[in-house]
Amino acid sequence: MAIKDKVLELLDDNKGKYLSGEQLADTLGCTRGAVWKAVKALQENGYPISAVTNKGYSLDENTDILSLAGIKKYLDPDRQGLEIEVYKEVSSTNLVLKDYANQGVPEGRIVIAGMQTQGRGRLGRSFFSPSDSGLYMSILLRPDMAAADAVKITTAAAVSVALAVEKVSDQKPDIKWVNDIYINGRKICGILTEASFSMESGGLDYAVLGIGVNTYEPEGGFPEAIRDIAGPIFHERKSDMRNRIAAEIINNFMRLYDSFEENSFYPEYRKRLLWVGEKINVIRGSEKTPATMLGADEDCRLHVRYEDGREEYISSGEISIRKA
Repeated sequence: MAIKDKVLELLDDNKGKYLSGEQLADTLGCTRGAVWKAVKALQENGYPISAVTNKGYSLDENTDILSLAGIKKYLDPDRQGLEIEVYKEVSSTNLVLKDYANQGVPEGRIVIAGMQTQGRGRLGRSFFSPSDSGLYMSILLRPDMAAADAVKITTAAAVSVALAVEKVSDQKPDIKWVNDIYINGRKICGILTEASFSMESGGLDYAVLGIGVNTYEPEGGFPEAIRDIAGPIFHERKSDMRNRIAAEIINNFMRLYDSFEENSFYPEYRKRLLWVGEKINVIRGSEKTPATMLGADEDCRLHVRYEDGREEYISSGEISIRKA
């Protein structure tokens, strides 16, 4: 770990308190000059660190900047060994991890960012990923899983996010099949799983699970195109909240991933599923077919009944509510 990261970890552990340059240098076994350079670099990266003569350095106790040290505080003990990289900005956390996957990096690598310049959603859409208001993360997986079961990664992730948000906010998120999380009718999270398939085995070579969370409303509000759909979890900033949410999602997902064969996520997924019993449109390409949503089976396929009485289980596509 670089000195900059070690300094941040110490300041984060003592948030709101002043640590002298001498204290930091002695603890880290480096020079005071190295500490000063590390603090300057952190300040330039946006960390609100105060420097006061004869007192030292202090990280604002109300800050909510993503950091490895901040996330590790909330990780379960058996997840502390995960390889996690945290960035202020990346092109796309999924793109970064797909590069790692193609280099043979083992599963469990996680990339987290506070902003994406090329955030991606389903069906090639862009995903709005502004600075300092959201949380964008991807997890590299190499499951022994048939291609047809890949949807379970997305649904388990949806449950993981819903449980994390409920724990930190006392709100009850709902899940829109197959990959969106809603609170009070507003989308607060989108999930995109991208996979590489083995032609030889018919299974997955790897999967990259991407999760984007609207923690706060961005400065200036959401873009007009999604203003009536998107919403934040919180309307006021909270200290260390994005680090906490990131850790909770990781804890939840890795626990569910460890018991994938048992479908342990399914009861929670079914309980939170939106629009069961409602009239919906099944969307495939440009075609919309009216139907009634009946639920989802244990393979996470959408169960619908069309107007002619025919029923179908759907593993891909999109749905929308039919407004009266």
